[in-house]
Amino acid sequence: MNNIVVMPMIIPLLTGIILIFLRSHVILQRVLGMLSIIAMTGVSIYILKRIQLDGILRIDFGGWLPPYGITFVADSFAMLLVLTTSIVTGILLIYAFSSIGKEHEKLFFYPFVFFLITGVNGSFLTGDLFNLFVCFEVMLLSSYVLITLGGRKIQLVESIKYVVINILSSWFFLLAIAYLYGAVGTLNMAHLSVRIAEVGQDPLLTVISLVFLLVFSLKSGLLLYYWLPGSYSAPPTAVTALFGALLTKVGIYAMFRVFTLIFYHDINVTHTIIGIMAVLTLVGGSIGALAYKDIRQIAVYNIVIAVGFILVGLAVSTEAAFQGSIYYLIHDMIIKALLFLLVGTMFYLTGTAKIEKMSGLIRNYPLLGWLFFITMISLTGIPPLSGFIGKLYIGQGTVETGSYILLVIGFMSSIIVLYSLLRIFLNCFWGETIISEEDEVPLKKGMLIPCVLFGILTITLGLGAEGLSTFVQDAAHTLMNPEVYIEAVLNSNQ
Repeated sequence: MNNIVVMPMIIPLLTGIILIFLRSHVILQRVLGMLSIIAMTGVSIYILKRIQLDGILRIDFGGWLPPYGITFVADSFAMLLVLTTSIVTGILLIYAFSSIGKEHEKLFFYPFVFFLITGVNGSFLTGDLFNLFVCFEVMLLSSYVLITLGGRKIQLVESIKYVVINILSSWFFLLAIAYLYGAVGTLNMAHLSVRIAEVGQDPLLTVISLVFLLVFSLKSGLLLYYWLPGSYSAPPTAVTALFGALLTKVGIYAMFRVFTLIFYHDINVTHTIIGIMAVLTLVGGSIGALAYKDIRQIAVYNIVIAVGFILVGLAVSTEAAFQGSIYYLIHDMIIKALLFLLVGTMFYLTGTAKIEKMSGLIRNYPLLGWLFFITMISLTGIPPLSGFIGKLYIGQGTVETGSYILLVIGFMSSIIVLYSLLRIFLNCFWGETIISEEDEVPLKKGMLIPCVLFGILTITLGLGAEGLSTFVQDAAHTLMNPEVYIEAVLNSNQ
């Protein structure tokens, strides 16, 4: 029985519904939330291990076999991201317990976090493009509530831009789905791959693929990231970290799935455009990271740089590059959550986000300072931390295909990342402290412990990358060989 495939969606959905009725019981919400996260994590590990034994798992709702029914598919790529999502969300909830405030906790904060996770996990696991659209909308509707939580003026202003951009991208998404269904008569991803292989990817299908590229670029922040800096710096720190860790990754995942399984027949057009957009994103993100003196904006532009770097792996499309992108995706979900927690904590302690108004924080909060240092070298890709292995494999993929421009620009962006974060570290943590003993704000353990946990994770992921290698290799093999996914969905008697 493969019913367990949908548990990473069912568990957060049911949790969110139950928590709605526990609005005034904050402690009970926290306990149930953490129990739900533990259950999701355990289920994800079980599914991931079972995939290695039994192959890709599939569930068909209502007994309707593909391509006619609603299908959810669990392969190593999807489950690695589902597992990382569960772990990251659990740690961020611990931070939220101490930082979000009971007033916000009573405004349905926890239910909408779990509804958002339902949409994220559903996007990773769906085997159908229309269901992907539905899961995107579940995720986005939840994020609309979370981005306005608290009702501050800056949140409302930035949320308008965020909502408008996402409504626009959703309209293009539906348009692309409609044209694709009209062209080939199906929306099941595996069946789409077969149909397009049979008829050939003609110019019409290539244009449709470019509309999908536009949609996923808007949602992931690939080149079209105008909405991202303000939207990701306005909400409370726990929400910002959740957005920075997860939301752009869903768009990236969708891009990898669609352009390795469905639209991979005319890579001279699609993948070349992806490569160009990745380069422009790396350049734009680097300029933003250098231009701003607001630590929150610098953190956001580091997201943009990461998006461009991960998509270099898709543009190259070798198995080594896919492995690098998967490693880097997992790393980036963890390290961006840590970066935003650290930046948000610095703002909480000093009351400012301006670099020039902070100094000597490491004297007051030494552990916070060294955690920022670990974050900086991990994001830069310095071994043995988690960013290194992904950059190594993506670099190998660019060398294998002779894509030296992508190689040079990708690794130059790492220097920019180092410089932008080193600027924060040297200016904000070193020098004479600006905080006297009387003015020193106590750093809550509930805010520090999640940062420590993320720091341990990035070190563990770097040193223990070999432990994930089997799953990452399997995920990259499936991306490189779409027939493996097709066989599991269309021809397997599960």
